[in-house]
Amino acid sequence: MSETTSTSTTTAATATRPPEPDFAAITPEELRTYRDAENRFRASDAARAILGEPHPGAAIAWQRIALPGRDLPVRVYRPAPPEGGARTDLPLVVHVHGGGFVGTAAQCDWTSSHLAARLPALVVSVEHRLLAPDSPLAHAADDGWDVLRHVVRHAARWGVDPARVAVFGESCGALISALTAVRAREAGLELRAQVLVNPVVDVTESMPDYPSMAEYADRPTRALPLLRLFRRLAVPPGADAAAVSPLFAADLGGLAPALLVVPTQDAVADHGRRYAERLRTAGTPVRLSEYPGAKHAFLTLPGVEPQAAAAQAEILAYLRAALTK
Repeated sequence: MSETTSTSTTTAATATRPPEPDFAAITPEELRTYRDAENRFRASDAARAILGEPHPGAAIAWQRIALPGRDLPVRVYRPAPPEGGARTDLPLVVHVHGGGFVGTAAQCDWTSSHLAARLPALVVSVEHRLLAPDSPLAHAADDGWDVLRHVVRHAARWGVDPARVAVFGESCGALISALTAVRAREAGLELRAQVLVNPVVDVTESMPDYPSMAEYADRPTRALPLLRLFRRLAVPPGADAAAVSPLFAADLGGLAPALLVVPTQDAVADHGRRYAERLRTAGTPVRLSEYPGAKHAFLTLPGVEPQAAAAQAEILAYLRAALTK
């Protein structure tokens, strides 16, 4: 088992964003080309006008974690050490970025660095395997769970308190985080909190069968073709979609308390609402917080989404209360 560390870098400030492809007709090769170009943009200095500037009080670095059968990148955010040296008892937040078949932990530097600096906490953001014809959602779900388990098992090496742990995800990352919370309960790994932002929680055939999906399928963006591609890649033919759809978990009791952040102008808004209902019915403490007029992925877009700062502040306060000794 080994871990390597590298200094955080971004691509040139002149990086440009690729045009959005036709998700209904995209080929595997076109998907790879689009994903590579889009992720270069999201990790670039040029994107920060949209994605926000990192907090100056957080150190950011890429690391690789040796997991069974693979080495996986994670983006690590540490608070600036106080006088006397780095802390060894920080709470841990395992974060998972959104996007599904496109995306990178670097797109979430704004919120992850603010959490690290202001909680303070160690934030480990999982650069999970992206959806592709040869990489279903089950692979990404394993990445989220395996990173959490690895860091907790090696808490002293990472400088964290294994009794103060939370998971946090956005969109597809929220789906992975929700699945991770269920696996943590089953494994006896206690979490203090789970934060799920604009979560996708149903990748079965009923994925589009919600009022919010009908209302926002084509506005403010064309969400439905993207979500159909997401589902096709997430669940190969013959796979059990319910196994990776936390909405249909047999038992949602005994999970970590949950904050669900739901922007209302979002095709998957009802996914979050239904999941909050299921958690509440199962006896798991849950807070459903809706942001009227906000759009999908608004938390990652502080440069264009005016409610992103309020949502970040709510998440910070929620995690601070949950992770306090």
